[in-house]
Amino acid sequence: MTEQAYRARTLPQVVAAAASAHGERVAVRDGDVTLTYSQLNAARVEAARAFIAAGLAPGDRIGIWAPNMYQWIVAATGAQSVGGVLVPMNTRYKGSEAAYALNASRARMLFTVADFLGVNYPQQLAGQSLPGLERIVCLEGRADGCESWEEFLAAGAQVDAAEVAAREAALTPDDSLDILFTSGTTGNPKGVVTAHGQNIRTFENWSDTVGLRADDNYLIINPFFHSFGYKAGWLAAIIRGACILPVRNFDLDEVLAQIARDRISMIPGPPTIYQSLLAHPERDKHDLSSLRLAVTGAAPVPVELVRRMREELGFEVVVTAYGLTESCGVVSICRPEDSAERISHSSGRAMDGVEVKCVDADGHEVPRGEDGELWCRGFNVMQRYFENEEATARTITPDGWLRTGDIATMDDDGYVKITGRLKEMFIVGGFNCYPAEIENALCDMPGIERAAVVGVPDERLGEVAKAYLVKDAGADIAADAVIAWSREKMANYKVPRHVVFLDELPMNAGGKVDKALLKERG
Repeated sequence: MTEQAYRARTLPQVVAAAASAHGERVAVRDGDVTLTYSQLNAARVEAARAFIAAGLAPGDRIGIWAPNMYQWIVAATGAQSVGGVLVPMNTRYKGSEAAYALNASRARMLFTVADFLGVNYPQQLAGQSLPGLERIVCLEGRADGCESWEEFLAAGAQVDAAEVAAREAALTPDDSLDILFTSGTTGNPKGVVTAHGQNIRTFENWSDTVGLRADDNYLIINPFFHSFGYKAGWLAAIIRGACILPVRNFDLDEVLAQIARDRISMIPGPPTIYQSLLAHPERDKHDLSSLRLAVTGAAPVPVELVRRMREELGFEVVVTAYGLTESCGVVSICRPEDSAERISHSSGRAMDGVEVKCVDADGHEVPRGEDGELWCRGFNVMQRYFENEEATARTITPDGWLRTGDIATMDDDGYVKITGRLKEMFIVGGFNCYPAEIENALCDMPGIERAAVVGVPDERLGEVAKAYLVKDAGADIAADAVIAWSREKMANYKVPRHVVFLDELPMNAGGKVDKALLKERG
C-alpha cells in the first residue's frame, strides 16, 4: 500500500464504517449482553453525547480502570469519538499507582468498577491526592462517591446527536487517541501518546497480515489496558468486523468450554495460554475444531510448541510478533507461511511501511547477524511522551528513528531475533549477556517448557546467569543436566551457573515474566 493510496481514518470513522458494513453481525458478546455492529455504533454515539454533557473538551484525558467488558469499549470509543484521549490503567495497580497515572496524564474523569476479584477500585483511591480528577463513574456496580454508568449515560440525552457528528467531523487522523503508560522499570512510567490514524493503520496492517476475518470469533484474554488486548484486540476486531468475546479473568476450564460453545477461532496471547490448553487433562473432551488463528509473543516460543499448536490444537495459522508501546504495539511480525523454526526463533520482519535496523552504540548499522539495538521508523512511531520533551528527544532521533532499547539480530531476509533488553543486559567476565537469547536456547532443551534468566552477582566474574525454569509435565530433569546441556549449546559465558525449577514463572498482567520479582528471590 503506497503512502499516496492510503487514506488515514479516525476511530469514529472506523466504528461507523463497521456498522455500515456489518450492521446485524454480532460485534460484542459479553455474558448475557450481545451487541450487533449497529448497536455498538449507537452505544458509542450515546456515550459520546454523555461525554459532551459532562464537559469533555477535545484533548481532555479520561482513565479506564476496569477488566475486559463491553462497557470498556463503549466508554473508550465514546470519549475518543469527541476528541477525548483514552488512558487505559492496569487492573493490578494499587491506589498509589493508579493515582500516579491519573495525575501524570491530568485525567478529568475515571471509569472503573465497584468490584473486580474482591478489589473495590474506587476505595483504593481513598486518601490519594487527585486534584485534577472531577468525577468517578462505575461502569458496573455502585460505590460511595461515584456516579453509575447508567446515570452518566442518561445525562447525555440533553445533547443533540448533531453535536457528536460535528465533533467527529472536526477530528483528524493526527489527533491524539490515547496515552498508554510504560512499565516503569527504569524510573516512573512514561505516558506514550499515539494518534488515531497511526493506530488504525497499524492494526489494519496487522489484522491483514495475520488473516483476521469478519467471520472470526475473537476470544480476547489479553487485558484491554494493554495494547495486545486493546489495539490488537477489540480495535483490530472492529476494523475487520469480527465478533469480540472479552474474558474478564482467565479460567482454563471456562476457556475450553467457551471455545466449543462460541466456536472460538482466534485466540492471541503469550505462550503460556497455549501451553496451558495443551496440558489440560480433559482437553480431548472439548471440541476445539473451530480454532484457526493464534498470534503470540512476549516470551520465547519453542519450536515444539508451534508444532503442537498446529497439530494438536488445530490452528491453521500460528505467528509471532514484536512491538512496544512506543510503536503502537507492533514493529515486526511473522507471516503465516513461515516455518515453525522461523516462528520460534524470530519475531518476524518489519510490517509493511515500517523500517527496522540494528545499530551500535554510535547509531551505525551493524552487519546482519550481529547484535545491535533495534531501531524502527515509520507511521507507527509514537507522537511523543506526554509532557516529557527530554525523554522524547532521547528516544526518537531527529530523523525519526525510535530507539527501542531492545537488543536484536537481523538475518539476510530481514527477520528480527530479540536477544535482550539494554537495561536487562548483564556482563559476565567482560562479555555482554542478553537474557532473551539464553532463554530462547533453554526453551529448545527437551523437557523445558518456559525459561527466565536474570544476572546475579558473582565474586569472580562480576555477574553470571541464573535460570528459572518450568518443566514440561512429567519431565525429570536435574539442574546439573541443564548446565551440562547449556555448555554444549552456548558459549561458556552465557551458561547459567544457577538453575531453579518453579511450578510457574511469576507473570505481570501483560503476560510477561516479572523479572524484578525473580531478582528479589535471589
